[in-house]
Amino acid sequence: MISTQGDVYSYGILLLEIFTNLRPTDDYVLKEHTSLHNYVTSALPNAVMEIVNPYILSEYKVKQSKTEECMNSVLGIGMACSKESPSDRMSITNVVNLLCKIRTAYLVGEETRNT
Repeated sequence: MISTQGDVYSYGILLLEIFTNLRPTDDYVLKEHTSLHNYVTSALPNAVMEIVNPYILSEYKVKQSKTEECMNSVLGIGMACSKESPSDRMSITNVVNLLCKIRTAYLVGEETRNT
């Protein structure tokens, strides 16, 4: 059955892919952790900076000393969206609200991209 929870799952995996620069089918992910979700789980919260896509860190201005907290928050949303059981997944309304809060709390200024 197709549902919005399936869309939420896909969005969560997309967040994990973007922020780690890995795909769920990458050999490293499958060999070491069986899934992208498990790979990120193994790094949160203490080793998050070891798995974050370096391009993300260079592209956006994050408030001084808040980078790790910001990455944990975003990847936490990806994890909540990509839980195995659809009933355990975050609603898309909550996803949007939390992402807006993260943007306000962590990103610097109106123009947040480095140019």
